[in-house]
Amino acid sequence: MTLETEEKKMPDPKSECEEVLNVVLPFTGDMLAKHREFFPFGGTMSVDGEITHTGAWTGGENPPSADVLELLENGLCAGAKRGEYKATALVYGIRTIPPGDEEERDAIAVALDHRDDYSGVVIFPYAFTSDGGLLIESPFAIPGESKIFSK
Repeated sequence: MTLETEEKKMPDPKSECEEVLNVVLPFTGDMLAKHREFFPFGGTMSVDGEITHTGAWTGGENPPSADVLELLENGLCAGAKRGEYKATALVYGIRTIPPGDEEERDAIAVALDHRDDYSGVVIFPYAFTSDGGLLIESPFAIPGESKIFSK
């Protein structure tokens, strides 16, 4: 095995974040398809590469999404400080104007952060078809805020 081959097999921060994205996004789609809404939640990649979902509970039945998001973010930051994660995802709903569009739309936002200075938000506009089906459209990305692994 050459050094070049070994380097290609080394995961990079973006690809590890994409792995977490690929685990959390289907759950979001399932929640939207079944309930036409979803509460914010998270996903983590441990230092061993295990990916899990994570949630937060405010104690209330229908808490404001901002409260749930704040709890999730605080929990992920605490775990990152303890060295438990190498990548995280925060998944929440937003309204946005996708590139090339003129009207605001519903979208899934997935804020991805990696301990090795990678941060981005992938945004998936979505709509419901006339027969009630979920249509998730092509995503676009914006720079993230690097909140979880801030130094």
